[in-house]
Parts: sequence; C-alpha cells; structure tokens
Amino acid sequence: MINTLFLPELRDMIAAGQKEEMREFCAALHPVRTAEFMEGLTASESWQVLRSADREQQQEIFRHFDNDKQVAILELEDRQEVARLITRLAHDERVDLLGEIDEEIGAELLQLLPAEERRDILRLKAYPEETAGAVMTTDIAKLDESLTVDEALKELGRQAEDLETIYYLYVVDTTDHLRGVVSARQLVSAMVQPETTLGALMETDIIVADSMEDQESVAQTVARFDLLAIPVVDPERRLLGIITHDDVIDVMRDEATEDVQRIAAVNPLNESYLRMNLLRLSWKRGVWLTILFFAALLTAFALDGYQDVFAGAEATWLVLFIPLVISSGGNTGSQSSTLVISGLARNDISVTDWWQIFRRELAMGLMLGTLLGTFGFLCAAFPAPSLVDALVVPITLLLVIVCGTTCGSLLPLLFQRLGLDPAMMSNPFVAGIVDIFGIIIYMNVAIVLL
Repeated sequence: MINTLFLPELRDMIAAGQKEEMREFCAALHPVRTAEFMEGLTASESWQVLRSADREQQQEIFRHFDNDKQVAILELEDRQEVARLITRLAHDERVDLLGEIDEEIGAELLQLLPAEERRDILRLKAYPEETAGAVMTTDIAKLDESLTVDEALKELGRQAEDLETIYYLYVVDTTDHLRGVVSARQLVSAMVQPETTLGALMETDIIVADSMEDQESVAQTVARFDLLAIPVVDPERRLLGIITHDDVIDVMRDEATEDVQRIAAVNPLNESYLRMNLLRLSWKRGVWLTILFFAALLTAFALDGYQDVFAGAEATWLVLFIPLVISSGGNTGSQSSTLVISGLARNDISVTDWWQIFRRELAMGLMLGTLLGTFGFLCAAFPAPSLVDALVVPITLLLVIVCGTTCGSLLPLLFQRLGLDPAMMSNPFVAGIVDIFGIIIYMNVAIVLL
C-alpha cells in the first residue's frame, strides 16, 4: 500500500530544489520507512531525493526500493552518479541488479566502476545462478591466526568500513585457506587478555558451503545450524566469501516462490510479473497448459472406450457423477502432493520415508473415501434405478480417493529420487493423472455392478 503522507511535501521539495530539506527527510527516519514514504514517487523523483542524502543513507534507502524502481534508476539516471551508488552496494546485491538491467547499459556502468570492483562483479557473475557463489558477498573480515586480540581489533577497525557484517571473523593463512573462525563476541570477551592469539581463540570445526553448492541446500544448512553467516569456499578450501542470514531469507523466499509457481503448473518467473514480457509470460504458462491439455485428452479417450456402458437407458445416470468422481480424485491428489512437497522443502520428510508416507496416505484415502463415499451413495440413490446400482458411486469414490492420496504423495517423492524438483509434480499434473485413473475405475466398477 502506497504511503501518501509526505508525497505533496516531497514533490514541493523536488520542484523547489530544496536539497537541505530533502537531506533532512532522508536522515530523519529508518531507511525502510523512508523508502516506504517514497513509494508514490516516480523513479526520477526518488533519485532526486536520494541525491541529496549522504553516501551511506543513499545506498541504505536505495536497497529498500522495489526492484522495478531500482532498475529504472540504474537505466535512466546519470551513469557516473549511478556507478558511484553501485560501488557502495553489497557485492551480491549489485551483481543481481546489474543482471536485471539492459545489457548495454550494464556494460557501460561496468566500465565506469573502479577496476577492483569490476573484477569482483565479473567474478561473482561467473558463478551459475542459484549456487552459493552467485549469492555470496566478498565483504568479509579476513584475519591472520598469528594476530593477537589487540592487533586483531586494530585490523578489524581498518577493515570495518568495507564489511557487510562482522558476526564472524574468519582466520586464514597467507594464501586465503580457511583455518578457523572467531565470533565478534569471543574477540570482545578476550580483550582482558590482549596478547592471546587468534589461533588460540578460533574454532576449527567450521560449517562451510562449497561455491557450486545449490543455494537451497546452503539455506537449509544455515537454518539447521542456526548460523548468522556461512563461509563459502572453493574445492581447495580457500575462503571466497560469505552468505549472511539476510541473503538466506531472500533465497528461501525465492525458492518458496518458485515452488508455489511450479505447484500451479507455471514455469518459475525470473523477473516480476508486471515487468515480464507478455509473450514470455504466455510461454511459461503455456508449456504446462499444453501438457495438461493433452493429458486431459487421455481422459476423453478413456471415456470413449466405454461408450457401451452408457448405451442402455438404465445407465445414463452415471454421466451425472463423472465430474464428481474426477474432482474428488484430483482434489485429494492435489492435497497429498502439496503436503509432501512442502514437507520435502522443510526437510520434515525424505525419500527414505516413502513407505511410512504411503501407509499414512493409504489410511487417509480409506477414511476420506469412506466419508465422501457415504455422501455419494446418498446422492446417487435418487437417480439410480436401484440401491445396488447406486453403490457404483461410493465404491468408485473410495477407490479414486485412495488412488489420489497414494499417487499425489508418491509422485513428488519419485521426482526427488530422480534428482528433479518435486514441485514439478504440480497439482494440475497430479490431478490430470488421477482423472484418467478415475474414469477407468468408474467405468470398470459400473461394468461389474451393472
């Protein structure tokens, strides 16, 4: 929701060029609140306000703008000024942002950056998307193990301005191989013994992430061990950077968004919904819709094979319950697949639990099938020629719902076992499979009883 409280005053300041007043506005509130009050401004107006802020406040407020406004500022405003802003952003954030703007503009901005910053950006961009290397920051405190507590504090003071965080201080040798870690709390506590070396203080049993490790796996590790940051190393254990807890939150949010989109049978969007080209958006939705369309055709073919069942006038009432049978199985399968996919995402369950999951879902299918089958029997008793004929509906519902719970739970586990994303076994896809089985079960039960 756009906060319009200060918009008229801000626009008056911009029109009058009141830089001092705009500087005071940027300094008066927390950067998050300042960015919220600027939501109603255009990208150009927001940049005019930001230009009046000091360097630190400028980048802090900019970080909290929505992605579309950030991209617009980088693409439309003065290249030199924007380049100076980029140098002050966190290393991982600026790489992501440069990857979203027009390639030509990105190349221009890269040329305006200092050589060291440019090399760092190009190095991070070289890592494949969704790996630890792609989301890490290289703003880290590296200290030699021979330093005393007193010397380490002085060195930390020299490095502090360029660091994103100092939760942990990483101890390395002369070739940047990770030797240990000292928390900021440990260092402060050791001030009573200033001659103690970092080698004596450091913890050597360190949880690390490989630079090519999947970002979701890293996020799960950070959550499991309750870390504030995790070091990222190469195969030779050289320290490359760190992934902080705020980066992990972003990763988990992005992964959850991707899973939700896959569950809805949409290929994950790599940019915001409103910014994405309509043709690309249609393609991402159309791929799965096409697959589901042909899956639905199989349901029609299944029905076509049982035309003889409906030939007699006494069996035409069966048509009334086809939507009921299909929807019951599909809805049940979707429930089961969603529960299993979310359980896999939280590490509550694993592929090795498949037998226990199967038994639980089989029992659940029997209970839900009995409940809905009872209602189905009461509904079918009126149009059916006899109560025996009406049993077709409850028996079918029981079998179809059991089919839905077992298929919906086991198919995501199968995808996980094959090394694929279990969220690809989306609700519509599961429902399409169960629909086919539902028709076959329904017709065969009808043939047996009628």
